[in-house]
Amino acid sequence: MECSVWVAAEDHQNNSNNNKNLWGFSHESEHDLALMVSDFLESNGGSAGGDSWCSSDSESGFSDLIHLVDKISYHKHLVGQYEIDLLSVVHSRILSISEMDLHFVKSGPCNASCIRYSLVKLLRLSGYDAAVCASRWQGTGKVPGGDHEYIDVINYDNGSSERLIIDIDFRSHFEIARAVDSYDRILNSLPVVYVGSLTSLKQLLQLMVEAARSSLKQNSMPFPPWRSLAYLRAKWHSPYQRQFIPDEHDISGNGSSDHKQCNGHLKRLQSLLQSELEAERLLKPINIDSNQRLKLERRRHPSFRAI
Repeated sequence: MECSVWVAAEDHQNNSNNNKNLWGFSHESEHDLALMVSDFLESNGGSAGGDSWCSSDSESGFSDLIHLVDKISYHKHLVGQYEIDLLSVVHSRILSISEMDLHFVKSGPCNASCIRYSLVKLLRLSGYDAAVCASRWQGTGKVPGGDHEYIDVINYDNGSSERLIIDIDFRSHFEIARAVDSYDRILNSLPVVYVGSLTSLKQLLQLMVEAARSSLKQNSMPFPPWRSLAYLRAKWHSPYQRQFIPDEHDISGNGSSDHKQCNGHLKRLQSLLQSELEAERLLKPINIDSNQRLKLERRRHPSFRAI
């Protein structure tokens, strides 16, 4: 079940703000990342685009990016019934979590682990083999070491098993500095909470790497190594340990004051998820038509799903 892969993280300029202040879900090695960023900037003349930064699309860049929205929509609908059912359960369980559910995890910088463990508890009560996965990888070459935490569910079917990934802060992995308008459209087309197979995840990662490369190119910014596919894949493909409940030394009966930051994370997650579900409800007739077109497209072009 383990595999060693290269690693991923966020832009240094956005990384510390996005990961610490907004969510705190990822906690890669800041020291290694800082060293890598410093080396990267020095090798590029001490700048990453400078005054050439902008937030509008060039004509060619827009055409490069806009087709990716359709590709992402296509892959979002390439799911089986089990994944559809699991996605629905995950959404409902996340929306049912209350602030009091977060208090069984020790106070401090838990990086929203309390939300993940609360969700795992609810999923296991619903009959799913769910666990919190803590992955860790060593730095290799220009890619720093780090760690990441997410959820997986094992689906057993006719003697075989499939591992499905749940990441409750999926979009934050792809936020970049000075993004062009079309990149923001692509980012917002991603699910708030990713639920799916490692294969589908890899395909989405490939699309987002392509989109980030195009956006950075339009702003005359170099493509940093922490934006590479290898770096991103390491978060979910590196060796990991599964846990169903927090370690005993992490369990505490502390009050809500110890989880103010996580309470904020939970409220933001639930708000984003509710907005996404409402938008999907309004677009449901369009999505039905899109599903029919996708089926026709697969019949006409069997290789369309390849990236």
